[in-house]
Amino acid sequence: MTAKPTDPGDLARGSPARSGDRAPGALGVVPRESRAGGHPRGLASAIFLAGPMLSMIDSSVVNVAVPVIVTSLHTTLAAASWTVSGYLLGLGGGLVATPWLTRRLGTLRAYTAVLAGFTLASAVCALAPSVGVLIAARVVQGLVAAPMVPLAMGRLISDSETRRNIPASFGIVFFAAPALGPALGGLLIGQFGWRSVFLINLPVGLAALAGTLAVARTGRRQPAATAGAADPAARLNLWGMLLLGAGLTVAIYGASQGPSRGWFTAASAPAWVAGLVLILGYGWHARRLLRRGGHPAVNLSLLGSPRRALILALECVASVVLFAVLFLAPVFLQDIQHHPAAVTGLVLLPQGVVMGLASWLGSIVVDRGQAQPSIVAWSVIGGLTLLAASTLGMLLLGPTSPLWLTAALLSGRGVALGLTIQPLVMALLGDLDQSRIADGNTLFSIAERLAGSFGIALLATFYETRLRLTGSAVDAWHDCALVLAAMSVVGAVAATALGTGRGSRVLVRR
Repeated sequence: MTAKPTDPGDLARGSPARSGDRAPGALGVVPRESRAGGHPRGLASAIFLAGPMLSMIDSSVVNVAVPVIVTSLHTTLAAASWTVSGYLLGLGGGLVATPWLTRRLGTLRAYTAVLAGFTLASAVCALAPSVGVLIAARVVQGLVAAPMVPLAMGRLISDSETRRNIPASFGIVFFAAPALGPALGGLLIGQFGWRSVFLINLPVGLAALAGTLAVARTGRRQPAATAGAADPAARLNLWGMLLLGAGLTVAIYGASQGPSRGWFTAASAPAWVAGLVLILGYGWHARRLLRRGGHPAVNLSLLGSPRRALILALECVASVVLFAVLFLAPVFLQDIQHHPAAVTGLVLLPQGVVMGLASWLGSIVVDRGQAQPSIVAWSVIGGLTLLAASTLGMLLLGPTSPLWLTAALLSGRGVALGLTIQPLVMALLGDLDQSRIADGNTLFSIAERLAGSFGIALLATFYETRLRLTGSAVDAWHDCALVLAAMSVVGAVAATALGTGRGSRVLVRR
């Protein structure tokens, strides 16, 4: 979720605005004071889109570079695959530092620090003389990339007396970037070699860093307008960070090994079981710390609300269905239809763009939901129902299906997810005060990361099992589509509870 885009008009439908109090915002009304100190809106958009875009592209762009890295660095496929796994493990471990970084440095300074670290790590990756150096740099790259999405998301959520919202450009980048990675990687590697997938980060990162310095100078001139102020006294919950960070890292690693090595083998089970135990241990630690008036690494008290717990569960369902198809679609296009990686990336791209554009419609739902909270519930129910229907449409696909049909079905899923995720995110975060936004963003990212990792791994296991039993990759693909459609239906039924209870009457804090 990222930056404040070019203003498409004032979409507010709530209480009337007084003249001069507000300026039309990207997805609603944004107070003039919240424009990060009055810096140009286009500059803010570029800065806070750049980091998340780079981090999400880098999570998938290296996949297509692995075979070339094997040859260029004279290594094995098993070793080179750690350039992908190392980054994902770094992401899992780095997320837990986000709330403390936000409190200690302030949102803008924390974002600048991790963006600088990501740019430097990208340079080391591009110049790596051996696979060992490359893997180490990728782990560091993942660690510093992890906070960029929640930091940018927290900075860009509009905060006023009547509403918060997420700019549409953030939705476009958030959903399009993972699909863009394979296509961009294929094009760059074909023309300039594997090092170019890291070198491309340098000009973008340096330009964004220059922009953060300009914003910081503006903020010093207008300190009252700068959100996310630093608190030098913010304490580091080191034990909590170690518990949660280690838990996420080893759980994600164990899940990644499950499909290929077996979920209950010595190569996988000890890791994912230990990871889940550590995460539960963190929950116990955080609860004790809160009772003593302390500040845990990530505040889990948000889950004390049944409504928020349901919202987070629905986010996990949507994430699994989204990222599982980003895994399945390349399998279908490359292994069944035998298309190259670049074509696969281009077929996936429309889904991401459509999903981002649909998140603009989701923002209107959030806006209208201030007056009629049931609208949000109906949007989520309708989005998940449409998601089930469009996922069932994948049963129509076979070895000779045209690419436009695949792209169209994936785009239909994009509309559904855009209408689902945007309202859910704002229902989760909309009534939090500024001090809890970082915890809410981080909790969302952790849940999404865990759900996506385990969901994709379990689906990959199911696909391989069905492939062995049926002997048909197409049948295995169709069976996976049925599972994902069923998950969407269950989510739609569960979402009916969003329209009931006291919590449904509050979408954003007034």
